[in-house]
Amino acid sequence: MGPIVGDRLTLTVSDIAFGGEGVARQDDFVCFVPWVAVGEVVEAEVTEVKKQFARAKLLRVLQPSPDRVIPLCRYFGKCGGCQYQHVAYSAQLQLKHKQVRDLFQRIGGLDPAAIRSVVPCPMPYAYRNRIMIRSQWDKFKQGLNIGFIRAADRLVEDVERCEIAEPTLNDQITEVRAHPPPKGGLKVVLRITPEGWEVPPDSFFQNNFFLLPKLVEVTRECLRQSGARHLADIYCGVGFFSIELGDLVESFVGVEYDRLAIKAARRNAEARGRSNGEFIAGKAEEQLPMILAKLSPGATCVLLDPPRKGCRPEMLDLLRQVRPRQLIYVSCQPATMARDLNVLCHDDVFKVAQVVPLDMFPQTAHVECVADLRCIQAPPGQLEK
Repeated sequence: MGPIVGDRLTLTVSDIAFGGEGVARQDDFVCFVPWVAVGEVVEAEVTEVKKQFARAKLLRVLQPSPDRVIPLCRYFGKCGGCQYQHVAYSAQLQLKHKQVRDLFQRIGGLDPAAIRSVVPCPMPYAYRNRIMIRSQWDKFKQGLNIGFIRAADRLVEDVERCEIAEPTLNDQITEVRAHPPPKGGLKVVLRITPEGWEVPPDSFFQNNFFLLPKLVEVTRECLRQSGARHLADIYCGVGFFSIELGDLVESFVGVEYDRLAIKAARRNAEARGRSNGEFIAGKAEEQLPMILAKLSPGATCVLLDPPRKGCRPEMLDLLRQVRPRQLIYVSCQPATMARDLNVLCHDDVFKVAQVVPLDMFPQTAHVECVADLRCIQAPPGQLEK
């Protein structure tokens, strides 16, 4: 017999699952509990029971971990934006490294030895350059809540500041609260435009300026080591990787569905004197076949920076057929990334040289990863041009 809703359990936390919930067992029944650390003994109340697991809310910590710290944010535990503020930063890095290793081994079937240590962020707080705050009418206080989605439900937690946001954004939060939206249900995007880059309001750009140089360094070194002479930057956004890596190759081409981002990419390239490439507006899966048909696979690197859901199956199939010299896969969702790498590496078509996790999202359960894949089975008769 497993637990039932309302049961109060004393649990020992054995692990932290990707996403931030603690893993504990009650008579071989798995229980997930948030806001805990590995090794802690806690009291929790069961809130949900499924066939193979249960979820519980933390009531109190009976034996705290030596890695437990006091969260900096007064909304932590209510706001759903952060999951790890109660864990020392050094322990967060170790935790994320284990989670990435486990995911890539379990989902991707990859050798854990290929996973490098997590690159730390020099600013564990006050690093985000973009946030989205929401408004929601609160009938109890007869006013708007302005802030972020709560961890426990889909309601909005009213917040005055965000500890992981850059100070400029907290100034903007104050301004929004002083001049609130006219009604609930509206979203307000607050953003600091990166210096020297044109980024349309709804276009993507990395949200951590402090670790961005290291992200560039890692991808540049991957490309340099492969010796590829052409770069196909898929899901290129405003041209960040194309422009930052363009000096390492003879030519590059960037593809992005967001037409405003492509226009910005062209202007960004012109502003930096990057003239050895082009940017194409269109769907990645439609443009990639034509791009690869014009380039020699044996001399080409394809850089993939897809949405969190990963790459479409037809794109993975095409890459397995064409077999470019190198793939560099950048993602903030290790699970879908591991799934895609499993497909790409099947039957030893590609091999993962390394995966470098970077902590672009301190205090949260998210982590950015850069995977370097090399083709080990070139198509018969393929010649490098």
